[in-house]
Amino acid sequence: MAGRFSFTLEEYQQAAIIWRKPLQMLPIIGLKSSLQYMTGRPGIRFKENVGFLDADAQFAPYKATRRADVNLVLEHRTLETHFGNVVLDFEPNSAITTLLGTGATKGDGQMQTPTAMHVLALIAKGLSRHLNDSLFNAEFDPNGDTTHTLFDGFDTIVAKEIAAEKISVANGNYMKLTEEITVANALDVAKEILYSLDPILRAEELNLYCSQDFADKYNEAMLLTHGGINYYNQFGQNTVEGSNGRLHLVPLYNKADSRFFQVTPKSNMLVGYDQMSDMESIMVKEYAPFMLTYIATMFFGVQFERQSCSTLNND
Repeated sequence: MAGRFSFTLEEYQQAAIIWRKPLQMLPIIGLKSSLQYMTGRPGIRFKENVGFLDADAQFAPYKATRRADVNLVLEHRTLETHFGNVVLDFEPNSAITTLLGTGATKGDGQMQTPTAMHVLALIAKGLSRHLNDSLFNAEFDPNGDTTHTLFDGFDTIVAKEIAAEKISVANGNYMKLTEEITVANALDVAKEILYSLDPILRAEELNLYCSQDFADKYNEAMLLTHGGINYYNQFGQNTVEGSNGRLHLVPLYNKADSRFFQVTPKSNMLVGYDQMSDMESIMVKEYAPFMLTYIATMFFGVQFERQSCSTLNND
């Protein structure tokens, strides 16, 4: 069946030009399972300062002579996106066979036959999986050869800031969980996390970024302890009991082996990429008989907008 489809080098090259923007976006779209709980920042190349400006001013009873200095607090962090590339050799006929085998030719009922663009899209989609895998545990290494070494993930940033004592119990943004989490104590652990939060932070809509294992144990605990209560009418609660619906459980597969939980607003979890400049590119070349080479570049990195999150170490 795959033998019916054959694309020339020129067709691949033309597809890479015509469909450049959608193909570049595919790795980012592939992050949807995580990115829906985070804030994407397009147009970031190399480094950009992010953060906030706070003015400590206040109203007081009227006085015509009232005058006061304003204490401006500027807190900034650096969102760094690293420039990465991929050079991938692929055998065209094998790629088409793979495409047909995935059922992707139907494309939700809209695609009838594969094109050169679909083959390139299949490759781009595969790149997104590794970005998602590494979102928390990546460790930047300029000499690395994998996505895991392209940037520092959220957990890696946290570990470095704990070592630098920027995240600590004294600073009010760190708590160490001393017990192994089980079904028997998962509900208590969730409430301990909730009650430890700063009242101002607790008043916001927050996400608890955790593993699926923790969410499962929390829901099992809720079923065992709240199964007979009228308002508990479904298995799979997505907010922590007692949080007024503000602390949302966000179980992510890429947190499966994480040492940390993070409690923070969605706006604080920044995922940076470019997608706007000509520095990112996609092209197809032929360097060997029967083989084509997919070449692409992109910027990518993550950062907390401000270190207002609470971090839990569950070693």
